[in-house]
Formats: sequence, C-alpha cells, structure tokens
Amino acid sequence: MSSTTEDAYKGDERESSQDVPDVVGASWSSINTKEDDSEACSVTPQMTLISEEVEAASQSSSWYEDDSGSASTEDHDAGVEKARSGDEDPYADVRERMEELADRDRMNHAFKSHASKEKDISHEPPITFFAAITTYLGYAVLISCGHLRDICANLFRSGRYLRTARSPYPSDDTTKYALLLKSWENFYTRRLYHRIQDCFNRPIASRPGATIEVLERVSADGNKTMSVLGPLGNLKDESDRESYSSGEHYGTVSDGRVTRRCLNLGSYNYLGFADDWNVTCKEEVMGSLSKLPVSCSSSRSEAGTTALHKEVEGIVARFLGKEDCVCLNMGFNTNATTIPTLVGRGDLIISDELNHTSIVNGARSSGAAIRTFGHNDTSHLEDILREGIIMGQPRTRRPWRKILVIVEGIYSMEGEYCDLRNVVRVAKKYGAYVYLDEAHSIGAMGPTGRGCCEYTGVNPADVDVLMGTFTKSFGGMGGYIAGSKDLVNYLRRHSAGSAFHNSLSP
Repeated sequence: MSSTTEDAYKGDERESSQDVPDVVGASWSSINTKEDDSEACSVTPQMTLISEEVEAASQSSSWYEDDSGSASTEDHDAGVEKARSGDEDPYADVRERMEELADRDRMNHAFKSHASKEKDISHEPPITFFAAITTYLGYAVLISCGHLRDICANLFRSGRYLRTARSPYPSDDTTKYALLLKSWENFYTRRLYHRIQDCFNRPIASRPGATIEVLERVSADGNKTMSVLGPLGNLKDESDRESYSSGEHYGTVSDGRVTRRCLNLGSYNYLGFADDWNVTCKEEVMGSLSKLPVSCSSSRSEAGTTALHKEVEGIVARFLGKEDCVCLNMGFNTNATTIPTLVGRGDLIISDELNHTSIVNGARSSGAAIRTFGHNDTSHLEDILREGIIMGQPRTRRPWRKILVIVEGIYSMEGEYCDLRNVVRVAKKYGAYVYLDEAHSIGAMGPTGRGCCEYTGVNPADVDVLMGTFTKSFGGMGGYIAGSKDLVNYLRRHSAGSAFHNSLSP
C-alpha cells in the first residue's frame, strides 16, 4: 500500500503513544517462503507428519501465486503425487474420481476468476419447499402443544413444570425467589428442548475417531433430567437388559458402563491425530511433564512463557512463511482478543456475513465501525470499500484510520472455501488490510497443509494477519496469530489473550 493511501486510512493518529503498528511492513518482501520446513517441523510430530513427505516438492517450487498472476497448479499436483509416493494408497480404487472432484473444487473455489467453462461445476442444491415447510410445521405443532400443556397445567394445577410452594426445591417458591428464566427461554427449554434432550450433551467414553463410544443415559421423568445408565446390572427389567445387550451397536467401557457405538460426525479431528495420539505425540507430551508443569499458572507477559512456547511459535511462523507468531491458549479467545487490539474507534471492519461468532464478538467489542458483505461476494466487498473511502466516518467524514477485511479460510458451518484470491485482490486495490481466520483450513488445505493461502495460490505476504488454531487439524489446543514482527510484538504486549490470560499449557 502506498504511503498516501495508508495515511488516508489512518487519518489522525490516536493521542496515545501506544498505537497499533502498521501490519503491512515493508519487511515482508524479504520473507523466504521456501525456508527448510523439515527443520521447522522436527519438534512437533503433527506438523512433521503433514510436511515430511512433501518436503522435496515444497523446496523445489513456490506454492504461492507467481508474478504472472497464475497459480502453480502443476507444482500443486506434483506435490500431491510426491506426498503419495512411498506408501500404499488406501484410496486406489476411487483415486481417479477423487482427483476429478478435487480438481473441480479447486477450479470452482480457488480459481474462480479462471475457472474453465468446460468444467461441470455443480453447487449444493437448495432446500426444497416441501422440506422447509414440513420443518416449520413440526415446530409449529410443538409450540402449539406446549402452550396447550401450559394452559392445562395452570388450569388443573398439575404438571411437571408447575412451580409451587410444595416443591422439594426451595427456588420453586416464587413468593421468595425470582424466576431465573422466563418468557420464550423457559418455554423453549421445557416444551421443545427437553423432548429431544437425549440427542445433545452426550457423554463420550472414547477418543474422537471415526467411531465413538457414547455412554447410555436414562430418564425417569420424561427427559426432564438425564442420568448415566452405568453397568447393565442397574436395569431391573430383564427384558431391558436383553434389549441393550443384543443391540448391534452395544458396547461397554473398562468399568462396565454401557455405551452405544456411534458414527462420529461432530469432531474437529480432521487429520486423525486425536484418535492415535499414542503414536503421533505421546512420547513428547509425557516427556514434557517430567520437566514442565501442566499449567504455568501465569500469563505470557509475566511467568507463563517457557522455551516450548518460543519453540512452537518459531515452528508455526516458519511453517506459514511469516516473520513471527504468538500462541494463545484458546482459539475462540484468539479472535475475540486480537481484533479489539488491532482496531478501535475510527477504524472500519468489513466482515463476511458468515464469519464465526468469535470474530463477531471481537469486532463488536473493538468499538470500530462494522460493515458486512455478502458471503464470498467480492463485488459487494468492493462496493463497501469504495463507499467507505469516499464517505469516510459518519458525521465527520474524516478518513478511516484503517480498514480491516476479515474472512475465514473454511466457513465451518457451511463447509465452503473462501474466495481468497479475489478478496486479496480487492483489498490490495483499495489498500485495506486482510485478516484470515484459518481455524478450519490450516493443516487440512493445500498439498502440505499450509492452509487457504497454499490451496488458492495466494502469497502469504499478501495476507496481513494469519490466525489459526491447533484444535482442528492438529489434535491439540490453543490458537496463534502470525504476521510481521512489529505486529506480533504489539500483540504480545497489548492483547488481553497474551497479557492477562493464562498461557498455553506446555
């Protein structure tokens, strides 16, 4: 970004001397994105497994967009082939079809502006009118029956949820205690949620692999309260015991508690590290406990930084092709505490309408003005940027101090890729900063797992702030922010997640 444009966005500087640094430092031009990653990944087993087989490919070719503007798809395919060599392919029977679908997705999501017209790019079909109307009809029936039950309970003074002074719970005496929940919140819990409560909050008794062992629960009051069944002998009825034990998915854990074997569709364990950690990282994790405590009992800015913290930050920075990195102990808080540190009053946040709640919370608490653009609609994004530059701040019309565009690599609720190439193109055109949340894309996208930048062929130097977590692909905990040294040092001093929150467990 030119200095003239940058000054136009910054406007007048804050009176405080501790201003947010320019996150687009000139030092990015000297970053060596082809640095030897085998050294960077030698300590962390998860990262080693991701990159060791593709090291030759990543060293021999650049994985970001070249000067001509075309992505290196040949290098991408070569990296995949080399990563596959040396091991028997478990998907050999469907490999050709998988490659065809992967190529179609890449043309559709990563290279939208260069997609081949000959490709049959299909999109997810919309929800049919019949499915939508029957879903709403089901809710309408439940709500109507719930109100009818409430009317009958009040009329006949009898019901599971009727609060009376004779209740064994003192808080049910409304003459002495105020209602904790009222109106729709209480009605939804009583009449809708409790009917299907056994579908939620299921206690898990296994690792989050492809299948999981779910502890069986029972209820004696129509799902109002749930309790773990425990051993099969807790059932008094012989027919009930026979029904459980003869079930196709019946199982038990080591202490005899009854479980149900279920297909796991709800875990973040994208690469499988969480279900075989005995192989991937048990030795390193248990070995660290002989030297360091489970918790440092302090924030990073005080006594919570160990040699392992500095080591993992260096690994992540080199892995992503950034100058520096700071690691925090929670992915949600990484967004919620970093965004308010980077922007404030006089700044403008432009956020994708489907961004995660952590981004929404961080943006709202920052005090900056917020605009949302249609999901992956870069034309709408450009319109908002142009309007923001022309109109400036409300009332005063002074230029925005800075403009920050926030997107995600993979939108977790929709499972859609970010149109990062066009987002970066538009942001660079108008001199806006780019904040990329790679919580779900790091480790899972790109031939070497470097995330959305690698998958879409975008130079990581063009993304000002790279955020990610260790909880999804790497089977760990915590989050990180990678960027320039000035940016990371500023966050270490001023971000609440680093300055005040307990540091990441060694």
